[in-house]
Amino acid sequence: MNINGLPELPSWIGGVLGLPWWGYIIVTLVFTHITIAAVTIYLHRHSAHRALDLHPLVSHFFRFWLWLTTGMVTKEWTAVHRKHHAKCETEEDPHSPQVLGLRKVLLEGSELYRAGALDQETLDKYGHGTPDDWMERNIYTKSDMAGVGLMLVINTVLFGPIGLTIWAIQMLWIPIFAAGIINGVGHYLGYRNFQVDDASTNIVPWGIIIGGEELHNNHHAYASSARLSSKWYEFDIGWLYIRLMEMAGLAKVKKLAPQVRVGTAARACDDQTLQAIITHRWDVLARFSRSVRNTCAEEIRRIAENNPVSALDFRRWLNQDERFISEQQRARVANLAEKSRILNTVVTMRQELIQLWQRSSATKEQLVKQLEDWCRRAELSGIAALQDFSRTLRSYAI
Repeated sequence: MNINGLPELPSWIGGVLGLPWWGYIIVTLVFTHITIAAVTIYLHRHSAHRALDLHPLVSHFFRFWLWLTTGMVTKEWTAVHRKHHAKCETEEDPHSPQVLGLRKVLLEGSELYRAGALDQETLDKYGHGTPDDWMERNIYTKSDMAGVGLMLVINTVLFGPIGLTIWAIQMLWIPIFAAGIINGVGHYLGYRNFQVDDASTNIVPWGIIIGGEELHNNHHAYASSARLSSKWYEFDIGWLYIRLMEMAGLAKVKKLAPQVRVGTAARACDDQTLQAIITHRWDVLARFSRSVRNTCAEEIRRIAENNPVSALDFRRWLNQDERFISEQQRARVANLAEKSRILNTVVTMRQELIQLWQRSSATKEQLVKQLEDWCRRAELSGIAALQDFSRTLRSYAI
């Protein structure tokens, strides 16, 4: 027995290091956290999105560590992820829970990744710009499973038989948290700062366990940003590590999400207002929904006094891309709009707002005129929420 009254482990169980019981827990947490940091900083933000440059020593350390702990190949992971963004929530998306179902992505996320990585067309089209040196060709790619075998040997030598448990947790960490939770829950449940044209969500506002990847909706709004946090209360631990590396001269940030600026409302919309609105279109749409939410809820309650109806479909419609609303839900939203001038105006104005950044054939002058007309009609609508939002819209600035 030790001084705390707990049984001591036999010396042969402790391996070369012979750590106390709590030491193995710390080692496991540190090892898995390094793997998460390697995925979010190196594979995701550096390789897939080119949001930052890494010092060669840091880059190669992450490549080596991922070879040991996951067997993932940089080109394969990068290509599959880029395809996910290019084909998000479609039949071609490698791992969309909106298409495949949440259960399948949660339980078979790593299998879906491997299936995507076997597609040579995907690798050729989306895997450009990834490492192609001797180590990558002859070790990391050709012997991708040798690394995890070596990690098993290292853990067993250092920690004894309990090293097998540490190794097993390491092997499960990415399939569960990255391939399962981020690709699954991160496109199914959570909150949304930005109404992007996919189903991405922020799982929680504190990105610690999965390195900041918890802020998945923020990432889909500004995919090339090295920082995933957006609101003041959100924390991205991956960004903290990047800033520390940048201060040490080991990283250089290339891209960040543009900051939303809302100043004094302009008398009339101009091309600068238009550019700011297009740049921040996901924020604009989210603000629109928040602005009219209470007004719509009150109107639906009024309608329900004589004809019981549910506000759930309307709320979902306000906060999601129409692709993720069923035909029945769209029909119920249209039915509600027919019963109320206010709801009909909100539906129409929201659709026209979206069209402002979808009309690629219109000239800048035409779009500015359409934006000004939208604001004018909102201000004459007699709906206080739309009038307030129009003034906010006129306040957007680059």
